[in-house]
Amino acid sequence: MSDHLSRRDLLAAMGVSGLAALGSTANADDVVPAGGLARITSKSPPRAPAKLVGGKIIQPERELALLHETDVLVVGAGPAGVAAALAASQTGAKVTLVERYGHFGGLWTGGLVVLVVGMYVKDESGKRKQVTRGMGEFMMARCDKLAGGIVNHRAGSDPTVDAEALKYAMVELVEEAKVKVFLHCWGVDAIVDGHTVKGAVFESKSGRQAILAKVVVDASGDGDIYAAAGAGYEHIKFRTGLVHRIGNVPDVKGKRPGGSGGVTPVKGVRWVNMQGPAIDGLDVAELTRLELAHRRYIWKSVGKLRSQPGHENVYLLETAPQLGVRITRLLGGVTQLTFKGVQNRVTFPDVIGVGGMWNAVHPEWQIPYGALIPKQVDGVIAAGRCISGEPRMADLLRVIPPCFVTGHAAGVAAALAVKDGCRPRDVEVPTIQKILKDQDAYLG
Repeated sequence: MSDHLSRRDLLAAMGVSGLAALGSTANADDVVPAGGLARITSKSPPRAPAKLVGGKIIQPERELALLHETDVLVVGAGPAGVAAALAASQTGAKVTLVERYGHFGGLWTGGLVVLVVGMYVKDESGKRKQVTRGMGEFMMARCDKLAGGIVNHRAGSDPTVDAEALKYAMVELVEEAKVKVFLHCWGVDAIVDGHTVKGAVFESKSGRQAILAKVVVDASGDGDIYAAAGAGYEHIKFRTGLVHRIGNVPDVKGKRPGGSGGVTPVKGVRWVNMQGPAIDGLDVAELTRLELAHRRYIWKSVGKLRSQPGHENVYLLETAPQLGVRITRLLGGVTQLTFKGVQNRVTFPDVIGVGGMWNAVHPEWQIPYGALIPKQVDGVIAAGRCISGEPRMADLLRVIPPCFVTGHAAGVAAALAVKDGCRPRDVEVPTIQKILKDQDAYLG
């Protein structure tokens, strides 16, 4: 008998007993049972394909299938979106979280932006003071319980997570919060009644479907829903990179070798950041061109690294499945954050959180609730990097900690708007602030 099995032979020989022989210890509840073929009868409304009419492409009017109805709909499951979903659930709302990828975390996981910077400022004594707490700290604390989940998660340090551990931790947290989830759904339009957002439209393998909601949190990163609803915004270009991880990186006396990237929770694995050129992150042609260029560059750069003595066995472990689009749209909000305001330590009566600094040498800066609310459009709250700020604020708004902060506040405010039956702009700010503090947020 041959010592080598073909892939087909191996699969045929394995089955459940084969999995046991390979050492599987999964519980029955964790295993999806094998299935056969079955016919499916579609119950969706008939589709109306686009037509070419007189040289123009026309999309006929059609009814959309209603996928779900909910109290709070969170569009985008990055750091802001997951924080918003958890906070809204804790505040008593029925929450639905929709994500275009097959995992939670956004650029924090799928973009391999695993280093969490911007959580600290320096206090009057010169010590690093943590100003980002609440839901962000709640998520990272769960990673503490996982082997290889996070490193440097201690007072005064910038922690680094393992992307796969964090994806798992977020699944556990979201399911414990009883949040309804739809993955592989891309938010493509807003459902509006007059000037009020009533839900969102999504594209997926199931076609174009709608989710109705009492309040929508736009945590898409690009402000896709509030822009579709007609809210004002500023569209900017910004640096766009592609993060990657490399394996078999040797330690030199406990320190990382120069040019080999940042530490991760996994021994011998480093993550490598990339600045990239400024492009329009809403232009599909530019995104495509840059993605291809970055992947060529990364492969060649790892080859050069292998030519260095002691690095012969380094290899490209992973390139991020998500291009590192840092910022695109900035909301035209009730209040606009400005860099001069940060420098002058401007305070706000409607403060809902505090931002830190990359190098933690500047004082804390307040984020007002008005920066999350569009000037005219109702029924939607912005969270994450697409809130209201001038372009000079991009480097502060786009990092993960402020996304924690604004997502947390948006989730609480959305749940309160549902409970009180009012517009998000009319929610009582002192009540938002009290609940945020009860949920361990820091407001300065």
